[in-house]
Amino acid sequence: MDVGLKRELEQKVYAGERLSREDGEALYASDDLAWLGRLAHHVRTEKNGDRVMFNVNRHLNLTNVCSASCAYCSFQRKPGEKDAYTMRVEQAVAKALEMKDEQLTELHIVNGLHPTLPWRYYPRVLKELKQALPNVKLKAFTATEVQWFEKISGLTADAILDELMEAGLESLTGGGAEIFDWEVRQHIVDHACHWEDWSRIHRLAHSKGLRTPSTMLYGHIEEPRHRVDHVLRLRELQDETGGFTVFIPLRYQHDFHDSADGKIRNRIQAQTKMASPAESLKTFAVSRLMLDNFDHVKCFWVMHGLSLAQLSLNFGVDDLDGSVVEYKITHDADSYGTPNTMHRDDLLHLIWDAGFTPVERDTRYQVVKEYGAPVSMAERRSEPQQVWA
Repeated sequence: MDVGLKRELEQKVYAGERLSREDGEALYASDDLAWLGRLAHHVRTEKNGDRVMFNVNRHLNLTNVCSASCAYCSFQRKPGEKDAYTMRVEQAVAKALEMKDEQLTELHIVNGLHPTLPWRYYPRVLKELKQALPNVKLKAFTATEVQWFEKISGLTADAILDELMEAGLESLTGGGAEIFDWEVRQHIVDHACHWEDWSRIHRLAHSKGLRTPSTMLYGHIEEPRHRVDHVLRLRELQDETGGFTVFIPLRYQHDFHDSADGKIRNRIQAQTKMASPAESLKTFAVSRLMLDNFDHVKCFWVMHGLSLAQLSLNFGVDDLDGSVVEYKITHDADSYGTPNTMHRDDLLHLIWDAGFTPVERDTRYQVVKEYGAPVSMAERRSEPQQVWA
């Protein structure tokens, strides 16, 4: 990068000025990863100090049966396929209750677009889950699912959200975003929910008092300019509603082993390379620098690995998601050795080991509990430390 441009960008960041589309593309073009990290870490420290948030949550995927066949997705199954499944309401409640003794605070529910499940199934699931776990927040359904509910019910998103909220919904999830630019999206997505509907549904959710996360699937066929465009759309919507809690870059995954029926469902795998650790750190850093109106940036450790998750805390990230438990969306594809779950103590030590202060939060980013600061480097060097894979 030109020295003058580098100095100009640095001055804008330290002055708290909003970065432009051209600035974002220039940041992605820089090969000075340490410099990008320093700028992003400055912004995250100004906003959040040395605090790293997490929660105790469980992911619950009610069905993997899906009418769509998105090019990157290894999770979806068609009706009648060998490992297709759909949970009965009672099964979903039993799964959720498995973590009752761990002081669970959130259920994260995402599903396929099931072609025959009736609309009434979904509010009923929420009601039963809320009755079984009244103190647990329900973060459920992508904007893509809400649009699907419009199709199968004949109701508007307005009426759908009202009914889901009455059943216990606290937040939508951030999925279904992938990459918003149609130049890329037309090649990777096989459902009808695009930027216009995704933004419409989140805008509506925000108007009803819901706070929602937002995501971006990166590292496939998109270019850096598409990532910049993606975060700028989110930044503009956040200016309008203020309803986003966090931005979550999600790393695109390859299939590394056959699924149970021997099929590889990732149709773009042959033409793609997954993002390297350096590219992931750059994506976190640039996202943090561009999204000046977002309080938090999250590294979803399941998709990035634990060591990279720790490193990301120096590249703009201040949230590590949570305990997760049985995440099927990419664990049906990858073979990275990331665990299915991290217990509260695991997350605390992961954050302390990286040199930060853990803060347990709820779905709306309200503090549940603040923990002590990490021990000094001298104390840590006095005895062997655990190495995170």
